[in-house]
Amino acid sequence: MKLILSSLMLVFLLSSCNTTIGFARDLRQAGEGLEKAAQGKQGGGDEVGAPTY
Repeated sequence: MKLILSSLMLVFLLSSCNTTIGFARDLRQAGEGLEKAAQGKQGGGDEVGAPTY
């Protein structure tokens, strides 16, 4: 089980970003997606987001 989990984490890190900046960008986009989903369920919210470089 640990091998499978480690392999999945490694594949994620290697495929989604090549740098620390890329990793931070991926995390920010995931957080923004969660915020939008939460605001949609609450029935409100404005669309304000940080620029993607």
